[in-house]
Amino acid sequence: MHFVISREAILKPLQLVTGVVERRQTLPVLSNVLLSLDSNSMLSITGTDLEVELIGRVSVDGPNRPGEITVPARKLVDICKSLAEDAKLEFTVDESKMVIKSGRSRFSLATLAASDFPNTEEEPGTIELSLAQKDLKALLDGTSFAMAQQDVRYYLNGMLFELASSYLRVVATDGHRLAMQTLHMQNAVDAPIQLILPRKGVVELGRLLSLDQESISMVFGRNHVRARTKDFTFTSKLVDGKFPDYNRVLPKGGDKIVVGDRNELRQAFTRTSILSNEKYRGVRILLTDNEVRILANNPDQEEAEESVSVDYKGEALEVGFNVSYLVDVLSVLGSERVKISLLDSNSSALLEAADGTGDALYVVMPMRL
Repeated sequence: MHFVISREAILKPLQLVTGVVERRQTLPVLSNVLLSLDSNSMLSITGTDLEVELIGRVSVDGPNRPGEITVPARKLVDICKSLAEDAKLEFTVDESKMVIKSGRSRFSLATLAASDFPNTEEEPGTIELSLAQKDLKALLDGTSFAMAQQDVRYYLNGMLFELASSYLRVVATDGHRLAMQTLHMQNAVDAPIQLILPRKGVVELGRLLSLDQESISMVFGRNHVRARTKDFTFTSKLVDGKFPDYNRVLPKGGDKIVVGDRNELRQAFTRTSILSNEKYRGVRILLTDNEVRILANNPDQEEAEESVSVDYKGEALEVGFNVSYLVDVLSVLGSERVKISLLDSNSSALLEAADGTGDALYVVMPMRL
């Protein structure tokens, strides 16, 4: 195996792929990336942790010899990063070592056989769909913050993908808040299908997506989801579990409607959070005609108070919320004005775009303060 490539060409796919590789591995080969050069001068770089697999592709110019080998992922990234930006790198496999030369630098890396590297079996894809990368990125960015982290209810440590004939919907919840976003599109699906993508899969897929119109192809199988673009192939195992019925969580009958400037509210909540209880992050919201007052205090007897003008007519209401949850929602909501629907002080708040055009809904449960 032999090829020459510029540092610029190999560094980006190599860094993306290495993001999948876990630092502490029980199998030594899982700390490596698989370098595979085919007869068409296409270099594939593969990393996996047995849950998520990522293959980056880059074309190699000039004379080369096809072959495949695995080398330590982090060391290879560090070597490439340490070289000059315009450097050319020459890779050669010499017996059981990978030799990398660039200018006056020479590195010799230990290797393991490509045959030891685990590969994800191709399973027949049950459903395939194609959409713009920016649309998928918007779905993930708008909901992923609500995923649970290390919850014993393992199915919450991921994101629900629901595929129906007229939409793709993603839902994330940690039991205290819920984020849901829908993309309207035509799919060849008879009945709605639900799949749960694990947290790491969601994070890594989000890192790969760009904000342009370039399309991404997604194949949903029974055990895996696979996403393909011209530059990479991403594969993730699915979580084997049943996601809670999100429709039952959506609050109904909220007759107290508050409409306000999203940015103004976000800044007010952010400022009051400074003096909220560091552990519980609770703030008290007092709602009166055309005004919302936000109060926070902590065990040191420190207090913060903010007043924001809003559109509201109705009876006064006092309700407590985790301020971090509200700030998270107001940071990702795509409209300038936000609509908040409330029923009483013990009911969840429903947040959405005020103009009604948004396809994102957010639910935040109240707190007892």
